[in-house]
Amino acid sequence: MRKHLLLSTVAMALVFSAGAAQAGMDEAKSFLDAEIGDLSTLSRADQEKEMQWFVDAAKPFAGMEIKVASETLTTHEYESKTLAAAFTAITGIKVTHDLIGEGDVVEKLQTQMQTGENIYDAYVNDSDLIGTHWRYQQARSLTKWMANEGKDVTNPMLDLDDFIGLSFTTAPDGDLYQLPDQQFANLYWFRYDWFNDEKNKADFKAKYGYDLGVPVNWSAYEDIAEFFTGREIDGKKVYGHMDYGKKDPSLGWRFTDAWLSMAGNGDKGLPNGLPVDEWGIKVDENSRPVGSCVARGGDTNGPAAVYSIQKYLDWIKAYAPAAAEGMTFSESGPVPAQGEIAQQMFMYTAFTADMVKEGLPVVNEDGTPKWRFAPSPHGVYWKDGMKLGYQDVGSWTLMKSTPDDRAKAAWLYAQFVTSKTVDVKKSHVGLTLTRESTIQDKSFTERAPKLGGLIEFYRSPARVQWSPTGTNVPDYPKLAQLWWQAIGDASSGAKTAQAAMDSLCEEQEKVMARIERSGVQGDIGPKLAEEHDLEYWNADAVSKGNLAPQLKIENEKEQPLTVNYDELVKSWQ
Repeated sequence: MRKHLLLSTVAMALVFSAGAAQAGMDEAKSFLDAEIGDLSTLSRADQEKEMQWFVDAAKPFAGMEIKVASETLTTHEYESKTLAAAFTAITGIKVTHDLIGEGDVVEKLQTQMQTGENIYDAYVNDSDLIGTHWRYQQARSLTKWMANEGKDVTNPMLDLDDFIGLSFTTAPDGDLYQLPDQQFANLYWFRYDWFNDEKNKADFKAKYGYDLGVPVNWSAYEDIAEFFTGREIDGKKVYGHMDYGKKDPSLGWRFTDAWLSMAGNGDKGLPNGLPVDEWGIKVDENSRPVGSCVARGGDTNGPAAVYSIQKYLDWIKAYAPAAAEGMTFSESGPVPAQGEIAQQMFMYTAFTADMVKEGLPVVNEDGTPKWRFAPSPHGVYWKDGMKLGYQDVGSWTLMKSTPDDRAKAAWLYAQFVTSKTVDVKKSHVGLTLTRESTIQDKSFTERAPKLGGLIEFYRSPARVQWSPTGTNVPDYPKLAQLWWQAIGDASSGAKTAQAAMDSLCEEQEKVMARIERSGVQGDIGPKLAEEHDLEYWNADAVSKGNLAPQLKIENEKEQPLTVNYDELVKSWQ
């Protein structure tokens, strides 16, 4: 009798399990019909195959409730409101996807690192923290995770090679620590219609002696800024530049997000300069940070960095609306779409969706933009082989303090929202492209004319010159917060550009010295070098085939150079 009851219980469990699996697939098919349709690089059969894998892999975790966090971006809003609900219906794992500020994501993650308390089961955390995660070893190596504990919950259709940002989330030890979820670049933005206006072209050529076009270097950008500032177009006074300058945490992003790299700070190397990166932080042959100041072979306060800050100060005062100096990042963002700005040195492409809305002064009646994205111009210290700008890569990160079962359930969700089944649709919503197959999808070929060069850029060979913060930065949260305070002093006039960068590099070295003394990062943590002068370190760099820190160039106004936008796009093809 007992044996019969046991068999009956097992049979009922199997029936229940089969019923739940069928219900999951029914939900998956409804989701594919209602939400995905043809917007996937996978055939319908392969979509269903991938969904079946999620249904099966999630069975041990059915009924579990997990919490994940990301910053508030359009892409993550879509995940939180639409994809999380679909995942819950399909797998039985209840997901709460919290949308919080970028600073709050870092704060929660820091608290989890410091206390070991499992605040969230996974984070979409900027890959700027790759050096932090590798050195503190509190985030799971996804390479090891997928081969061991997480093997049974790793999607065989994940196709890691399809992600274009893996070099940004791979540490010097060769392990992958984060899985890209959304990605966007800082690109040059300009009014394509104004640049092609015959009178503007003739007037510019008469004044400067060369053609109005996409500036290749900062000298040309400066001339174009001067040319458009104060000019009257369509009855409005326009400006040749836009930026923001309020002493606020967002001011730090403006510069850690690779402003110095465009000027020519640091060394050659992709995705980041080696041994000196675009923050001016130098590492030794063992990837140990040895300094930030020129006195230790760094470049945070070298001639290229100071030049970059001085140009920022000069341009915002001379060529941007007066209000720009008192604006934060979020306040300045919408200004170019209002129709009075001719160009901007860089704009986050995550704002593309907000720049193509019907009825805006920068959008034509047929829905095509009056503006275009192009590669950012570079400063006088920049050399071929250097990175040219910043790319944000929000990436799924699993902390070691998260219990295995919860990490497995969260890993399933992370793979679901980045899967080939959903990625094309998600990318059309948020325009933050992470997969090569999505970038090449015919739906983006069709939509490209309305996205102002975004798709052309991501299909071009130029995109590799845009990258996030690299592995030289040993503690991103601690060091990044120093930037806005130092730059803010320069922006407010309290300090010169040189004094501000001297202060910044010294503060960065104080943090690195504390980490060195603590020993918490072991033999891959900072080990500060002896101090010498600029000439010593420049000679040392040159003797090893490197650049940074470069000596000051006396004439920082180089020969201006522009390129025709349409010819540039043709050259990519």
